[in-house]
Amino acid sequence: MRHVSLIPAMIAGVLTLSACAESGDQTVERAFQDVNVVDESNLNDVMLTVADPNEAVAYFTRATKGSPGRIDLERGLAASLVRAKRNTEGVSAWTKVTAMPGATNEDRVQLADALIRTNEWTKAKTTLDSIPPTYETFQRYRLEAMVADANKQWKKSDSFYEIAVGLTTAPAGVMNNWGYSKLTRGDYSEAERLFGEAIRLDDSLFTAKNNLVLARGAQRNYSMPVIPMTQTERAQLLHTMALAAVKQGDTETAKGLLRDAIATHPQHFDEAVRSLKALDAA
Repeated sequence: MRHVSLIPAMIAGVLTLSACAESGDQTVERAFQDVNVVDESNLNDVMLTVADPNEAVAYFTRATKGSPGRIDLERGLAASLVRAKRNTEGVSAWTKVTAMPGATNEDRVQLADALIRTNEWTKAKTTLDSIPPTYETFQRYRLEAMVADANKQWKKSDSFYEIAVGLTTAPAGVMNNWGYSKLTRGDYSEAERLFGEAIRLDDSLFTAKNNLVLARGAQRNYSMPVIPMTQTERAQLLHTMALAAVKQGDTETAKGLLRDAIATHPQHFDEAVRSLKALDAA
């Protein structure tokens, strides 16, 4: 009888071991799944930041086909298309994202950005208007300012630029945009101030340096601004100043600036040479 009573115990032991083995297999499988999720998340981040944009497009195109309906992968594809300057495709991709369950206000901001890149200003404004005013981000207000500029709504534009500057720790780029807005309106002194602020915050921003020279030239101030610049940049800025002088009708001044540009450039400055020859011929 003692032998018979051992059988249920043995069966129970086998079942317990089987259950433990099963539980262990499931745990290992879940662990591998977790690792795969982490690895995929890291790879997605890499593709969105440091990878070649077209490689990222190819990666996310494959990923969305393999896992249809995943909004994170669709976002990755849309962002990669914009990074690759395939803006028309980017608009389509962001439109798809904003129509999916789980779409956010940030997705709508990104759609508006893509629409602006394709010069679809009216659609961009409609998209921004669909976002609640309580959603306040730097990117949202930067785009709002650009749309207001396009519509020549200058008071709105200034207000949006001011808010955007306060919402970022790196406002140089938006100050340059704000300055260019002032430049197009003919407010040259204010444009000059804003370009100067942009350069003070980021002295590598050559676009702001070039715009600063344009603003000074528009005021017939042909002296070079005291800002950090390389020898090549100085030559290029002298060339820009010369073109501004031509626009003002100050041809002789322009010739002198072009000669300075040619002499300053560490290499042959073909563009300035052509401009000087054109002025001499005229």
